[in-house]
Amino acid sequence: MRRGLRFVPLALLLAVVLELAVFVGVGRALGFGAAVLLVFAASLLGLVLLRREGMRAWRGFRAAAAAGQPPGGQVTDGLVGLAGTLLLAAPGLVSGLVGLLLLVPPVRRLARAAVRRATERRVSSMVAGDLFGPRTVRVRQGAPQPAPQPEQPEQPVVVDGGRAIEGEIVEPGRH
Repeated sequence: MRRGLRFVPLALLLAVVLELAVFVGVGRALGFGAAVLLVFAASLLGLVLLRREGMRAWRGFRAAAAAGQPPGGQVTDGLVGLAGTLLLAAPGLVSGLVGLLLLVPPVRRLARAAVRRATERRVSSMVAGDLFGPRTVRVRQGAPQPAPQPEQPEQPVVVDGGRAIEGEIVEPGRH
């Protein structure tokens, strides 16, 4: 079992406790009816936006595929948008706020970049290149590096006066 998966039940329990605490706090500040109405309105907004974000993600993916471009950017943008709308649709004030934030363009760009970095770390560089296109590399300018010297071709080693020697190639680990 992966290390991070052990903490999922604990994280879910903490999220539920946090949602309840915030709901009680908002209920005391605004009244129970207003708190329920706020949760209902956020969930309804999330459900309405869910269809829009799903269609937007699908159109972006199809456009990238039709243009022969790597679809990774459109896929990650769609995933962040869908995660935002799902969090908004889930009943809860904290999850709704996080979902709403994921739909705000600057926050969405940050989340998209984080998803891309996480994906690039977890998949091979060939798959990452297929998804996101060629990587860009930042080069820091520092002290100048010496220019590489052209290598001199190695002279072949002459064994036994240059006569052919018969032999057998044995792979390492196989005898």
